[in-house]
Amino acid sequence: MLRKWVDMPPVWLLGFLALARWQVQAFPMGLSFGPVWADLLGGLLVGGGVLLAGLALVEMRRHHTTVLPHEEAAHLVTDGIFKRSRNPIYLGDVMILAGFILFWDAVLALPLLPVFVWVIEKRFIEPEELRLQRKFLARYAKYSQQTRRWL
Repeated sequence: MLRKWVDMPPVWLLGFLALARWQVQAFPMGLSFGPVWADLLGGLLVGGGVLLAGLALVEMRRHHTTVLPHEEAAHLVTDGIFKRSRNPIYLGDVMILAGFILFWDAVLALPLLPVFVWVIEKRFIEPEELRLQRKFLARYAKYSQQTRRWL
């Protein structure tokens, strides 16, 4: 029961954000991405990530399917933002992490991005895709051929 609520993408995102913030405070090293552009791009990435995830959540609710990654989906959502990415919520999470790393000038935390993507793929995306393949068979096969996992 506890695993169901702790092993969730937002919890992993918060953990990675905490690591990035810790890097800035514990090991600033005087490194910076630059003055204004990093703050602007960081803000755009965070805002875009929140918007992307929000659009995906609305679309999933509209189709009356779960947003919880460990549960079986009631419907295969392929329209709206899901026409562009099979995983817009996770893509939004990556954008949020990247945005905060830029905004905080957490230069040494940049390697957290590919590690976060790897964790999300292994912990959530791959098991979700297996469940969708088993449940929706040919519809999911066609969808996964037409729509990329990330972008």
